Amino acid sequence: MSSALLPKPQMRRLLARRMKFHLFGAFFVSVGCAALYKFGVADPRKRAYAEFYKNYDPMKDFEVMRAAGVLESAPPK
Repeated sequence: MSSALLPKPQMRRLLARRMKFHLFGAFFVSVGCAALYKFGVADPRKRAYAEFYKNYDPMKDFEVMRAAGVLESAPPK
């Protein structure tokens, strides 16, 4: 068996080449995860809070808690 038949393995810059590939891959995966979180979790949560506070009346909520006896500093009437 002759050594001319087998190709030589690449020994130089093997780690650098593999790291470049994995760094780019990790970057794109992290950007994708960040985009999925933003559009799948953060934006719907912002819309839900905006919708809740659009119709929220804090004085009405205060009166309900006061009547229920939840607040110690404001006794029920």
